[in-house]
Amino acid sequence: MITKGEAFPKMYKEKPVSILVLPPVNESTAADAKEYYSTTIAEPLSFAGYYVFPIEIVNEVLKQEGIYDTELIVDLDASKFKEYFGADAVLFTRIIKWNTSYYVVGGNVKVHIAFDLVSTKTGETLWSYNDELTVDTTGDDNNVGGAAGLLLQLAATAVKTAAQDYTPLAKKVNTTVLKTIPFGIYHTQHGTDQSLTGVNKKKMNQ
Repeated sequence: MITKGEAFPKMYKEKPVSILVLPPVNESTAADAKEYYSTTIAEPLSFAGYYVFPIEIVNEVLKQEGIYDTELIVDLDASKFKEYFGADAVLFTRIIKWNTSYYVVGGNVKVHIAFDLVSTKTGETLWSYNDELTVDTTGDDNNVGGAAGLLLQLAATAVKTAAQDYTPLAKKVNTTVLKTIPFGIYHTQHGTDQSLTGVNKKKMNQ
């Protein structure tokens, strides 16, 4: 583990105040993952001390410009977002996994998300991180033995996995990841958290 100051020196140098969050790039097999995830990021980012442009308005402006997918603007010069919105930084997110897995007598639900905060002044990455959360959805009907017990457990796993709401999982990933971002100007610890540890260097996007 390393400190925030060691991991993200450019954040402390540039001190962005406002962040524009783009719709996520969906690399998972879940077609509706983008819509679900987009509802989870603004609040925790605000709690970290930043002004976050209203995501619904940003999405509407992009649509009016004919941009429906972030994939179309990933390579766009970040300074354009400063020009159009006045944002200090742009947050790109990638949904790497948003899926369910089954195995012989169990299953799980996994959410894996990567974050890259890019300066609209320099085009450099100021902060980057990724993390994942897996929830075991294995059924617990183990009181019946034999084939009947196995079938009951499989059925319980299927029901539990299908009922699992991905949104709370995404919120937990956000909470975990945003613990590593240096606090913004609207946070009481702004400018005093350089020595805080907890950044896993292996989870920084290279």
